[in-house]
Amino acid sequence: MKICTFFGHRDCGEAVVPALRKTVIACLQKGVTDFYVGHEGQFDALALACLRQLSVEYPHMRYAVVLAYVPTGPLDFSDPTLLPDGIERVPRRFAIAHRNRWMIDRADCVIAYVTHSFGGAAACARRAERLGKQVIYL
Repeated sequence: MKICTFFGHRDCGEAVVPALRKTVIACLQKGVTDFYVGHEGQFDALALACLRQLSVEYPHMRYAVVLAYVPTGPLDFSDPTLLPDGIERVPRRFAIAHRNRWMIDRADCVIAYVTHSFGGAAACARRAERLGKQVIYL
């Protein structure tokens, strides 16, 4: 099992979708079987939509939305979800960072949409690079 995860800026336009789709397909062709995606911003939403579509064409692939918070009510989407180990003990203001580290630690590769050197997406891409993960920039 090879795992790929996504990090990108919250403010992402739909112009990235063709490159995103092409990159996910290339990962599938290189043996990636599992994809983890967050749910905080526009890039996450676009990545999730891409994964939903491609899961029909590539039934062997799996994907999951990795939650940063323990749900307090019913989930408002039908996608598979995961909770990172130990997230229930993390203060809410650190939950997204904890979730992101958890995703990076498990990933073999990262698809990143980074247009500036500051912010969470850029920090996650740098962390993945430091850990020797393959980082594919869109």
